[in-house]
Amino acid sequence: MKKFLKFTAAVLVATTSLTTMAAAEYPERPVTYIEPWAPGDVDDQLLRILVEEFNKQTGVPGKVVNRSGGFGIEGAQALASAPPDGYTVGNLLIDIPTSYIVQGVAPYKRDDFEVVGLFMNFPFVLVGRADAPYSNIAELAEYAKSNPVKFAHFGFETLPAQETFEAARQHGFEFATETGYDLTECSTLASGDADVMNTTMGLMLACMDKVKVLAAYTQNPISLVPNAPLLSEQIEGAAFPLWSGLFVPAGTPQEVKDRLAEMAQKALQSDRARQFAETTGTEIYWQGAEEAQARIDANYAAIEALFAKNKKGN
Repeated sequence: MKKFLKFTAAVLVATTSLTTMAAAEYPERPVTYIEPWAPGDVDDQLLRILVEEFNKQTGVPGKVVNRSGGFGIEGAQALASAPPDGYTVGNLLIDIPTSYIVQGVAPYKRDDFEVVGLFMNFPFVLVGRADAPYSNIAELAEYAKSNPVKFAHFGFETLPAQETFEAARQHGFEFATETGYDLTECSTLASGDADVMNTTMGLMLACMDKVKVLAAYTQNPISLVPNAPLLSEQIEGAAFPLWSGLFVPAGTPQEVKDRLAEMAQKALQSDRARQFAETTGTEIYWQGAEEAQARIDANYAAIEALFAKNKKGN
């Protein structure tokens, strides 16, 4: 019996040592980081900064792969179907594990992903041209009652687009047209393809003097446009800060998730990450897995209630 106990203890020590070694050695080969949108927006830019910092920390080259399509769904599905070994990591925004599932448009389930941590809030906005005869949603509504207004967004099913439609409903107007884009950029307004559009401040840096912010879809004022009215001040009901975070396929070893979290926290403290936040108005932080999951669950319930309410009101 004593020999058996000694053998069992030895096995436990060996297993613990191997687990510790696996965590310390991860990654041993390149990691693929899936960005479910086209290159250029703030989430793509910040992810690339994080991955470069990860590469410095580990000495192992990782790469960002843009898997755009279906307004983020194609990249999310690629992550959900990847092996849970830590060598495929996704940068998912709020819509992917919440509103897409609520609306029944997602080919994956809630439990197909596990969150490593959330690390940024988009500086998301509704903008119009600088010479537009409206500066907030109420003024836009008054204008739209007698003039056609074209609206551009990141996809009909995306949460900010739905929040904008809800704002229009509450203020008593409809858009003449609405069109989804992979990216809404300065040229989208300049070309006349849209009169107002959902976008991020990061995509507006080249034309800040040519646009005005009608609503900021953030909890706090955006540093680049501190006087812009918040969406939450212009509509009744929930307005959701649009977060993004690191996710892995369900079943990924805990030690791998811990290592990713450790690297992310260090990367977010880098000078490049801080400078990026200042330049683009992006709010960066680290919210660990437990708190992040609680936030996701709360968002899911609130978004489910919002869509149920809107469906009943139609």
